[in-house]
Amino acid sequence: MSYVFGVDVGGTSVKIGLFTGEGELLEKWSIPTNTDNEGAAILPDIAASVQNKIDEKGLKESEILGVGMGLPGPVDENGIIRKAVNLQWKDNFNVEERLKNCFKGDIKVKAGNDANVAALGEAWMGAGKGYKNIVMVTLGTGIGGGVIINGKIVTGTAGAAGEIGHIYVGEDTAEPCNCGNKGCLEQFASATGMVRLLKEELENNPDEKTELRDKPLNAKELWDAVKNNDPLAIRVAKRFGKYLGTGLSVVAGVLNPEIIIIGGGVSMTGDVILPYITEHFKTHVFHASADTKFVRATLGNDGGIYGAAALLI
Repeated sequence: MSYVFGVDVGGTSVKIGLFTGEGELLEKWSIPTNTDNEGAAILPDIAASVQNKIDEKGLKESEILGVGMGLPGPVDENGIIRKAVNLQWKDNFNVEERLKNCFKGDIKVKAGNDANVAALGEAWMGAGKGYKNIVMVTLGTGIGGGVIINGKIVTGTAGAAGEIGHIYVGEDTAEPCNCGNKGCLEQFASATGMVRLLKEELENNPDEKTELRDKPLNAKELWDAVKNNDPLAIRVAKRFGKYLGTGLSVVAGVLNPEIIIIGGGVSMTGDVILPYITEHFKTHVFHASADTKFVRATLGNDGGIYGAAALLI
């Protein structure tokens, strides 16, 4: 029997999964992400947690295929991460070598950008299974993107391929995006962007009746209101769909994927979001990509650990 560990590193927690070499998830757990001291403890903490599981299960080094890891930042093909703001990593360094050196034995390590890795997970065991050319979009606080072409992750020169959230949508904003630019797609179509659009509608229409007036302003409440045919919520959904659908039509024009997978926390609201995206996608996309299939991700929060394991299987 062979085993592999999949690690999904986030800004607040690190999810870890133990898989068989055939891809069966045996166990999963999480540890806090310690970002103190510029994140110096993150990799040693991951190594210690994995090593504890190896010792607990009595696994032999020869049985372990390695540790795969998804990280919130660009990672190139050589394992060099180009900073990771959410982890307080401010320098470029070889994250694969640094984690490898934290283990007692000779454990192979492979790393990638978290959105790319999640896309690989969906391609391997999720909504993209059976497809070779896939784009995955993760809608959360920001917008992440992963690209799989002919079954392989596209990383680009610096590991920054698939940064769909930072496509310029032709409309500037007063506040800059986290990347420093203004008018990025994620400023309009992420969960944060949806709340921004919702606030605008509420402020511009103070006398309009809506179930959202006295509720928390978040994506879940917005889409619940859409399901209830709330007119103001539907207007926000249409604006969201225009931005994301048009942006993805540009992506499809470049990559011509078979399937686009919508993941992230917002996707958990259900299929209600898909028609708002596909309406504008079909309006603007190049005709050869008009039949691109849209689906929601199926692995949920486990997509990252599946994809991280898939880096080594």
